[in-house]
Formats: sequence, C-alpha cells, structure tokens
Amino acid sequence: MNEQLLATLETSKNYTLAVAGAMPGQSYNFKPVPDVWSFGELLNHIAYGIQWWENNYVKGIQTAWAPPAMKEDKKEVAAYLERAYASLEKTVSNTELNESSVKGFHATLDHITHHRGQAVTYLRCKGIAAPEYTY
Repeated sequence: MNEQLLATLETSKNYTLAVAGAMPGQSYNFKPVPDVWSFGELLNHIAYGIQWWENNYVKGIQTAWAPPAMKEDKKEVAAYLERAYASLEKTVSNTELNESSVKGFHATLDHITHHRGQAVTYLRCKGIAAPEYTY
C-alpha cells in the first residue's frame, strides 16, 4: 500500500512545484483581493500544513499549530515545499501505516489539493496559464 501512497505523493509534489514555479517571483505577493493570503503565503501554508498534518495525523504526534515566519523568496518557498514533501515521503516509506495514519495521509493530500486549487486560481487571475493537471 505504501508504494501506491508514495506514487500519489510524488504526483502531488510535482504538480504543486509546477504551480509554484509558474508564478514569477515578483508576483509571490499577489493577492486577488485584499483579505486573502498572497500567493507566497498560500504556498507557505501548504508546506507548513504538510508538516503539521504529518505530525498530527500520520505520525500521531500532537503538535500545536505554530507556523514559522513566512518565506518570501520564490526559491525559499520552493525549497520549503520540497522539504515538507520529503519529510512526508520519508515517513510513508519508513512506517507501517495503520488505518488512522492512512486516513491522515489522505487528509493531508486533501488539504494540499484544496489550497493548490486556490493557487491555480491566483495564476489565472494574473493571466498565467496553470500547468496541466496530472494525476
């Protein structure tokens, strides 16, 4: 089962990084309306969310919600996303997941998908074609 989860995770990572890469660095502060996160903040939230969901729902380690300072540079954000995905991949690779952990894994992916969809909308608001969706 872990092989299937890892394949799904790899697809998620690749598409998320493609979405992150499509926005020019100078537009990472773009907000379609004032009361929402910027594109960069949204991606930071995805990266931190991966870590938080992994701890709380895949590993079962109760962790308070305490996001770190936002990364502002496009390369820093991409590196943060890569580290978050790598950690979850390592956990899935090296852990015999129980039913609760698998549910947590799927909830993590659902959270990523939700916010990545918002990021795609931000790209479209800027007139940028979103990367072709892969699954």
